[in-house]
Amino acid sequence: MKLKIPFSYHIALFLGLFITLNLWDIGVNNRDMELVFNWISYMFNISFVLVIFIVYLLNFYTFCNWFLNRRKILFYVMSIPVSLLIFAALRYFVQEVILYELTGIHNYAKETREIGYYIKDNFFFGLPAVILSSLAYLFFHFQEAQKQNQELVLENKKAELQMLKSQVSPHFLFNTLNSFYSQLVLKDDAMASDILVLSDLLRYVITETEKDEALLSKEIQFVQNYIHLQKKRFEDLLYLDFIIEGKYATEKILSSALVHFIENVFKHGKLNNEKEKAVISIVIKENFLELSTFNYNVEGENYSSTGIGFDNLRKRLEHAYKGEFTLEKTAEKNTFKTYLKIPLKK
Repeated sequence: MKLKIPFSYHIALFLGLFITLNLWDIGVNNRDMELVFNWISYMFNISFVLVIFIVYLLNFYTFCNWFLNRRKILFYVMSIPVSLLIFAALRYFVQEVILYELTGIHNYAKETREIGYYIKDNFFFGLPAVILSSLAYLFFHFQEAQKQNQELVLENKKAELQMLKSQVSPHFLFNTLNSFYSQLVLKDDAMASDILVLSDLLRYVITETEKDEALLSKEIQFVQNYIHLQKKRFEDLLYLDFIIEGKYATEKILSSALVHFIENVFKHGKLNNEKEKAVISIVIKENFLELSTFNYNVEGENYSSTGIGFDNLRKRLEHAYKGEFTLEKTAEKNTFKTYLKIPLKK
């Protein structure tokens, strides 16, 4: 989960830190205010906070994002000495090179500028930058997760309400379809079979899509039924290659994860031209599933209309699989491609 934190939050935090450092100098160390606020002392204080701020941002946006976000705690712990070395190097360059050239004053005495002592001492002074950025990252990460969970709950409630509105007596609907099937099975076997497919498709929509997880076998059966009925609508002028590779039995995936992509192909794709075939490919391997689609755009079709559904799907995937999935879409000239890779649950 990528955090979207306003940069002003970081600036406000370090303005507070700078004020605290000056108050510490005045109060705890019993230093005279004129000494604390003379321009040389002021420059050294600013440079110190600036270096802390740089290392704070480096740790927040790189090491925390690379490791803490993916729960690789050992790698993160191993990155801490790297952050502290960067802190020591930056502080030396700013204070002992740049500020020395400007003021003629070293912040460290000659014997304490020896590299071993300097690094060890600045490991101590740089540690608050690492700790502060780690705590800030975990706090903002927790807040973002809570926000996303609330959004998902709200979306689920809206979906449930929409589902209730659309369910005009499901039992009546299924009984009616079964009645049609019974009447047609001896007269028109093909149409009776199509009604049975439609009944299965509607049953899945009503009974399965409200669940968090679905059997992969049922999800694929739904896709097959959906494509079967679409072929009837196109009257055998549907130019689509539908490919399924791999074995599946009891694996589970996020409910309706595949349906979004299939619907978009039929909603926005050009499917009646033999030279511009659409492709839907589902590949099942031992631990994951890959779905890819390709289609030519209908003239004048604007794929920005699929943005909301795509964003909602991404949120559901993040909630279900954390960072263990890949979701991509590519619009090039008059074609559109999507790709999804998700782990399979046994």
